[in-house]
Amino acid sequence: MRRAFLIILLIISQLCFAQNGQNKINPAETTQKLATTMYLIENFYVDSTDMPKLTEEAIIAMLKSLDPHSAYIAAKDVKKANENLEGSFDGIGVTFQILRDTILVVSAVPGGPSEKVGIMAGDRIVTIDGENAFGKKVNNEYVTKHLRGPKGTKVVLGIKRDGEKELIDFEVVRDKIPLNSINTYFMVDKKIGYIKLDQFAQKSVEEFEAALKDLKKQGMKSLIFDLRGNSGGYLQTAFGLGNEFLGSGKTVVFTEGLKSNKTFFETDRNGDFQNGRLVVLIDEGSASASEIVSGAIQDWDRGVLIGRRSFGKGLVQRPFNLPDGAQIRLTTARYHTPTGRCIQRSYEKGSEDYFKEMTKRLEHGEYYHADSIKFPDSLKYYTLTSGRTVYGGGGIMPDIFMPVDTTYSSKLFTDLVRKLVFNSYCIDYVLANREQIQQKYPKFEKFNENFEVDAEMIENFKKVAEDKGVKWDEGQFERSESWIKLRIKAIIAQNVWNIDKFYQVVAKDDKMIEQAVKILNSKKEYNEILGK
Repeated sequence: MRRAFLIILLIISQLCFAQNGQNKINPAETTQKLATTMYLIENFYVDSTDMPKLTEEAIIAMLKSLDPHSAYIAAKDVKKANENLEGSFDGIGVTFQILRDTILVVSAVPGGPSEKVGIMAGDRIVTIDGENAFGKKVNNEYVTKHLRGPKGTKVVLGIKRDGEKELIDFEVVRDKIPLNSINTYFMVDKKIGYIKLDQFAQKSVEEFEAALKDLKKQGMKSLIFDLRGNSGGYLQTAFGLGNEFLGSGKTVVFTEGLKSNKTFFETDRNGDFQNGRLVVLIDEGSASASEIVSGAIQDWDRGVLIGRRSFGKGLVQRPFNLPDGAQIRLTTARYHTPTGRCIQRSYEKGSEDYFKEMTKRLEHGEYYHADSIKFPDSLKYYTLTSGRTVYGGGGIMPDIFMPVDTTYSSKLFTDLVRKLVFNSYCIDYVLANREQIQQKYPKFEKFNENFEVDAEMIENFKKVAEDKGVKWDEGQFERSESWIKLRIKAIIAQNVWNIDKFYQVVAKDDKMIEQAVKILNSKKEYNEILGK
């Protein structure tokens, strides 16, 4: 009970008495009142109570009333919450799928602990430390719990491998496993490179620089930088990537709040891609750090933005550690682009309404028609080099609007994804045909150029779909046929090689990438868009 009081009191004191004593509150109306309420519940409530749980619920309720992005993270979840952004975790180093209640190794991380001892794609993990590791108990949580662990610890895996009658035991010593924020980069044509960034993690700038260096060696002159679906990450990483594009001495973003002084983040060095033509892809899933980078590139007329209006998340969260190891991520300021546009969209109607924004955009037709979005003159801003008109009001509006591609928007396609038909079929196909695929296509490039999903494969795919309860509709199949075949091919490539090959396959039918290539290959059109 006293511990619960301490946590509450420290939270209030941190949030209300920081910032050099500004806006001090009356303890009788806040801290003491809250602590007294907790005391009364503990000592006079009719039933027994879980005070630590009540404390957490009180904190969560307070933060929820502030804004949509202030959050409480329990002590047990802090490490996991930071894991992706920190760029590594301790484990055995495999990518896996759960196939018919069995753990299937899709690939071993190159140079990781599992690859070092000889674990291969297609292996099935049947036992872990002598215990059965199959059946209904096996899910993602089970796998994470049993395969991850502190660096240096050992785990013995019983592996079932095709062609071997007996299980093979592998002793694996866990180690640091990198989490890449760039899962793919490649040359789209002889002069245009492509980099997809999935999050703004600690090592994203290093990864970007390495990818850029490799692409330049392959002859890259122009770049497509894909931020679609990237929900953000570290501000410092966004600032670092701004250096890569803008050159020294230019504002990437500034932050400001009632109790936070206006702070400008300016580039402090010349980056590795200051001059080549640049297209940035964004959509409704691009948020926070993605909006900082794309907004800065647009404001400085550095590159062309293609896609749909970004999410509109421009609130700065500062982490505060609590005595029990939990953490509060409290909104302390707002992000503004170099021209002064506020990235954050309104949340005046509450968090529930705020998170329905994507549904509202769909209902308003914003995903399909650029003219469904109306901007008042009060939200008009002008870019810093050519004076082009851009708009504030939440999110970043691209220079070229691209509607949602409806070629795969059939109920059949949705059901195939939802019922995991693609994964089930493709994993079984690769298990049965891996050697033949590798012999016929020793290099991915040959596979990407020549492999086709034929009628026999579609018939077998259809059987898998029906076995999983998907009603097959020929009319809907014809509507989505090209995308269904492409997705099958992409997932096969992912399972034979690795995840970056999935993206290379689907890029062939990506309308935004097609549009980006068109713009980058036309110096006149590119310059006209940027007002040059």
